[in-house]
Amino acid sequence: MANEIWTIKRCLEWTKEYLAERGEEHPRLSAEWLLCAATGLARIDLYMRMDETLDAAQLETMHAAVVRRAKGEPLQYITGGTQFRMIDVACAPGVLIPRPETEVLVEEVLNYLDAEVLSPEAAARQRVELPWNDEVEQARKAEAALADERATAERRAANLTAADEAALGSDVLGSRAYAEELADREAEEAAAQAAEAEAAEPDLDEYGIAIEGNDQQTTPAQDAAAPAPAEPRIARVLEVGCGTGCISLSLAWERRDHVTCTATDIEPRAIDLATKNRDALGLTSDEVAFSLTNLVSSIPREEWGTFDVLVSNPPYIPTDVMRSLPHEVKDFEPDLALEGGADGLDIFRRLLNAAPYMLRAGGLFACELYEGALDAAAELCRQAGLSDVRIVHDLTDRPRIVRAIVTEPKQRQ
Repeated sequence: MANEIWTIKRCLEWTKEYLAERGEEHPRLSAEWLLCAATGLARIDLYMRMDETLDAAQLETMHAAVVRRAKGEPLQYITGGTQFRMIDVACAPGVLIPRPETEVLVEEVLNYLDAEVLSPEAAARQRVELPWNDEVEQARKAEAALADERATAERRAANLTAADEAALGSDVLGSRAYAEELADREAEEAAAQAAEAEAAEPDLDEYGIAIEGNDQQTTPAQDAAAPAPAEPRIARVLEVGCGTGCISLSLAWERRDHVTCTATDIEPRAIDLATKNRDALGLTSDEVAFSLTNLVSSIPREEWGTFDVLVSNPPYIPTDVMRSLPHEVKDFEPDLALEGGADGLDIFRRLLNAAPYMLRAGGLFACELYEGALDAAAELCRQAGLSDVRIVHDLTDRPRIVRAIVTEPKQRQ
């Protein structure tokens, strides 16, 4: 390959055909991902620079990547990253790759925090930044359009004769009557404002000096110092089994200054990678703290019962199902992050046992689980005394998440 001229177009087409012949389900998309990683270009740029030639280093990177993909290795491991909600996440062998289903888990936690923990102002200010939430922009455009419409109406009305109005009809938005009505409203508002201002002025003597003792009386409530605003509530989230850190990092990123996270994992490679992802986002250890430990073992006793949320995407694939997983999952991603025992609920049961000790009263317990285990998981939550138990479906309408509320926290003797 290195001795030939390889343009982006030729390399894209060759890679697509090569991967298709080896059973790749989406060969063109895979070819685009690999080329983007090799060249540093965005996908749209590939199609705008089709005639550009790849240099020797890019060709070597591309060749190695195609060989790895042909063997079934996940694209996220080859390219070194993926996108998760609003952030880019580095990926590496030995650490579970983030899935779209887990984005729904994050959304459930955010919905709870916005409704039950954070101030409405904080939640609303952050929520408008979500990429799929364009209501604010639409409202702004509608308001601007209405202002333009009114201005146009006034200009048209100024040039209309009575005969014109009769011809157009009395209900036309641009009629003189409409413009006059707007003018009347403005005059009324101006008069009201002037009356308020006049009422606020002090009485003056014949020399224009304010008469003492005739000032407007203030009420005791006005004289009293206004109470200091309450400190904004900072939500505390505990994540168990953080992997790349995508859950905690998304929560802290999307509600920055309003959410702090403590995240644990038993795999050193996961903690290292999650820390790398945190640093790349510019978040601090005060915002997201990662800890190498088994489940909640490292959580200091004084922090028990202080968390608003315990969230986890634990190992949940039943043992029998593990054998039928796709090649690129079964042979490349870590079993430690996948297998959840005979029914997929081994780790879930331990988390459910820990939840009443970790969470405050009213705190949320939320887990992503195997689709066939949600009913059993919900029943376990009810038996444990949790309330408001719900099953949430993922983007493909499969049952995926169980969420419940801890109403009676426990204290270990």
